[in-house]
Amino acid sequence: DARNTRLTVRTFNDPRGEITTIDGKVIAESVRSEPGSEHPWKRVYADGELYAHVTGYYTFAYGATQIERVANDVLAGRTAEQQVKGLASLFDGGDTTGTVVTTVDSKIQSAARRALGEREGSVVVVDVRTGAVKALWSFPSFDPNLLTTDDDDLAGSIIQYLNDVPGDPLLANSYQQRYMPGSTFKVITTAAALDAGTIGLESVFAEESEFLPPQTIDPIANYRNKVCGGDLIEVFRRSCNTPFARTALELGPQKLTAATQRFGIGESLPFDLPRSATSTFGTADYFEDNLPLLAIGGFGQGNTQMVPLHMALVAASVANGGAMMKPYVIDSTRDHDGRLLDRTRPSVWKQAMTPESSTILTQLMTEVVRNGTASCCFQLANGVQAAAKTGTAQ
Repeated sequence: DARNTRLTVRTFNDPRGEITTIDGKVIAESVRSEPGSEHPWKRVYADGELYAHVTGYYTFAYGATQIERVANDVLAGRTAEQQVKGLASLFDGGDTTGTVVTTVDSKIQSAARRALGEREGSVVVVDVRTGAVKALWSFPSFDPNLLTTDDDDLAGSIIQYLNDVPGDPLLANSYQQRYMPGSTFKVITTAAALDAGTIGLESVFAEESEFLPPQTIDPIANYRNKVCGGDLIEVFRRSCNTPFARTALELGPQKLTAATQRFGIGESLPFDLPRSATSTFGTADYFEDNLPLLAIGGFGQGNTQMVPLHMALVAASVANGGAMMKPYVIDSTRDHDGRLLDRTRPSVWKQAMTPESSTILTQLMTEVVRNGTASCCFQLANGVQAAAKTGTAQ
């Protein structure tokens, strides 16, 4: 009977375990409520909005999100292993709650927030070797402490307000929304053409300000109608549009869409947090009759949309020999005594490109930082060489 809330009340009146960063910072915990409160325990989230899209929230009337949702049984101490290990607690009232250790590094997460400031957007940092997410930040965010009030009507009003606020602060836009990627998508087009053998470092593209694809009378222009061309290094570092439109058409609908599928586009991200969005490109059949859209899709415009976390994985695959790892934010779970319950084992999700193509793309993206569109802002300290691809979407 849905009207019987005794189990919900009993569950909510029990303590829950901690959620921590990989470097040991407690970002969610249960504390004793003030005398007179309706519930004996209150969920508290350190730093408020900073980790909201990782921890989510846990409320009496409006359920749970993010880690609070997917790791509910561990936090509440209800997994079979915790129940067996905590059998004595049935008699002595001992604590059987568990701890969730995230992959997030508190220093990197804080740096991401400082760097983005109050500009709407997302910052995702991924360990290219494992897929472990070291930072997952979006602005705007929200403070989950506002929702742990005993006043369910107030909590509902706050949720409704946050749902209506521009920027969707309740959504983790870093992985639950998708956006036009602009020229960052040229990494994928280039990888597809390198793998297919249609271009190489020796390829030379025409010096032109615009290019007219078939099936249209509307030409594709370079940024600000600039004349742009030359070899692959040159057009990649300057982020010309026309060479990549031509490359997309030379590959054709079948090969380019197949390449996007090798990058996982069109599939839900195999992420361990709920409701991940899906990046989109289009089907071969659709592009056969819409070649101009295939051309502009080659440089990230048109119907192309990417999830920020997915774009981070694209860059990571270049750095990882073409292997795209499954992203994850839960490093491990532990029982109340600190004993390991489970640990995430890194695994490959997609072989997005060949190792040879990833080597060439690394060279191209390094040149973007040294002499190209990212030379303004990607120079790292202590001699560390960065590699990047910029993009602007209209």
